[in-house]
Amino acid sequence: MFLRKGIIRSLLPYAVNEVSYSSVLMETAHSSLWSSQKRWMTKSKRVQDRSKKKRVHDLEIATERWKVVSKVLTVMEILRKEPEQIIPIRRLEQYRQQINLSKPHKVADFVRKSPKLFELYRDKKGIIWCGLTEKAEKLVEEETRILEDYAEKAVEYVTRLLMMSVDKKLPLDKISIFRRDIGLPHDFRTKWIHMFPEHFRVVQYDDVEYLELISWNPSWAVTELEKKASVQSDFELHSPGVLSLPFPMNFPPNFKKIFRIGGKIEHFQKRPYLSPYADARELTAGSQEFDKRAIAVMHEILSFTIERRLVTDHLTHFRREFVMPQKLMRLLLKHYGIFYVSERGKRFSVFLTEAYAGSELIDKHPLYLWKEKILKYTGYRGRRKRIESFNEFSDTEEDSLFGDEHDSRGSFLEIEDEEAVETLKDDSLTEDSEMDVKEVYDAYKDV
Repeated sequence: MFLRKGIIRSLLPYAVNEVSYSSVLMETAHSSLWSSQKRWMTKSKRVQDRSKKKRVHDLEIATERWKVVSKVLTVMEILRKEPEQIIPIRRLEQYRQQINLSKPHKVADFVRKSPKLFELYRDKKGIIWCGLTEKAEKLVEEETRILEDYAEKAVEYVTRLLMMSVDKKLPLDKISIFRRDIGLPHDFRTKWIHMFPEHFRVVQYDDVEYLELISWNPSWAVTELEKKASVQSDFELHSPGVLSLPFPMNFPPNFKKIFRIGGKIEHFQKRPYLSPYADARELTAGSQEFDKRAIAVMHEILSFTIERRLVTDHLTHFRREFVMPQKLMRLLLKHYGIFYVSERGKRFSVFLTEAYAGSELIDKHPLYLWKEKILKYTGYRGRRKRIESFNEFSDTEEDSLFGDEHDSRGSFLEIEDEEAVETLKDDSLTEDSEMDVKEVYDAYKDV
């Protein structure tokens, strides 16, 4: 690898030290933003409106942090797939949507903000190329080792997803969505899925590839909640059926009226529900039993993830396979003692609140620690304890995600999304602000 890079560099007369940059300020009328938004809740209410008083500042910071890492990892994956692990910047621009970088910002500008990970060169023809630094190559090798060590657990989680599905099979394209989230290797579709024929196999129906369960493992048909209960008490594990285990709840610090609905929450927690691994075909959509089982399914899936966090799209894609309600976002928002939905950027994220202490994940997986290393080598300004000001719908903080030590003209990602116009004010994040409890009350009352 290093020899190859040496040959390439010998052909390049000079490194690209300067790339012309232009700062672009996008101004959009407030009324225009509301009319352009397509994310609607029930009764024509947007998620942002419904959750405005329920923001958790620490988890918003976590959301921003990992959006930066996600973009960087996407660029790294694109480079890894290239024969020589280098690519012309002009061609890299074609992956703008995959990287999730909005116009008019340039991919060249983005990679330049992480010089410890990406190198830019200009050849004799004036073509600018991008490649991985030696440090980045070592990090890639480290990730490969971690994924190999983690393979056994990844097999378990994929198998358990199949076990939870109504038909005991899932479209391969949909499982691929979870690849990064649950630690599947880069060769997941081409090689990895064929290495465990005792657990699952690839089948094809109507030109769609599915991963199908081969054998049921009783020891894996146990929820993460049951495992914790068996360790902490005399709870006995049994075959999938009706459960009555409470869900851990972690309300935001500015939630001051919980005493008013404490009895309702207790009643909800005691209400029995069907295990995610039990057959749910007979449940009536919209019933209390149906919704509470859906909560259990979402809790279980989030427990499988490296960050205990998912883009909400990744859950809604599986509504039919896991027998969950169509209005899944409504359920997530109502139960914000169990889940927290961050509406930052073009795509929402849902957190398992019990897994976080402030903005930090409590139990950090080796892949999570590896991502923290990646973050350290980006231009992310992560030392700030507070977000001074940021846009509700931008993918990055305004002038605070990336440092300006590499460019005296400031960050090129000052406002990333064209939709970004409204600033999230700190008064909605302070501990003195009380939260509206009506929606929570409605969530736990009997129908």
